[in-house]
Amino acid sequence: MGTPEYTVNEAIELFHRIGADGAEIVVQDGYCSGIPCDCDEKSLSIVKRCAEENEIEISCLTPYNSYFNSLDKEVRQAEIESIRKVIDYCQYLNAHYIRIYGGNLLAGDTQNLEERREKLIESLRYLGNLAAQKDVVLIVENHFNTMAVSAKDSAALIRDIDHPAVRILYDQANLTFTGNEGYEEAISLQQQYVSYMHVKDLVFLEGKDFVSSDVSHPDESERNVRTRIVGEGILEWPAILKSVKAHGYDGWLSLEYERRWHPDDIPDASIGMKKSIDYLKSILF
Repeated sequence: MGTPEYTVNEAIELFHRIGADGAEIVVQDGYCSGIPCDCDEKSLSIVKRCAEENEIEISCLTPYNSYFNSLDKEVRQAEIESIRKVIDYCQYLNAHYIRIYGGNLLAGDTQNLEERREKLIESLRYLGNLAAQKDVVLIVENHFNTMAVSAKDSAALIRDIDHPAVRILYDQANLTFTGNEGYEEAISLQQQYVSYMHVKDLVFLEGKDFVSSDVSHPDESERNVRTRIVGEGILEWPAILKSVKAHGYDGWLSLEYERRWHPDDIPDASIGMKKSIDYLKSILF
């Protein structure tokens, strides 16, 4: 997401130069800085070799499937099959996490909520079984237009799925701009289930409420925030990281540098990601 002008291998080489330890790679057709949904072994081997040569660990794969809660069995099965492939890609690349959307639920949609939530639980529990066999963990992101938009909802979902290979991806920025929990409440509610974190920063636009007609990102006209280099926005990252560490978190801090969606907000990754990484290192060490 942070390197839309780069190929995957170019991004990995950049990450090595700017001091990153790992790479979270998008799985989506037609995106220059990702791998396709149907990725052959030759393509995977090129990425794997580049990562090894640059001492970059592939931390996570990030597909954009979301209809795990569809009431249409064929739709659910297609999404499940897509994630099955990503699990295999993880095994090949020695990656241990897959970012997962907690279903698809536009704000205000109240139709068949209980039944759709049950289908989501069923789908993710099944996928958890597949993931566990390959030493992979599915991480459900705190994300708008899903059934895990808040920390409260995310924690309840993971409790009900009750599978060791299905956990939470903590994204405080998402919780913030959707008007959900602040970091203290979020950590209290869900940290025991968190296995991965996204780090990004933002500033609010005055007089704008959050709306989004899409799951992955809001349209430009819908935005209520501008994205920022980490440390230059409103998120209290020193306090957040101190708190999650106190709760025992010692996992990845994945820099979700949203240049793909908002290129006018932030500079090229060689500048902005480097500044963000340097800032995070300064408050961690």
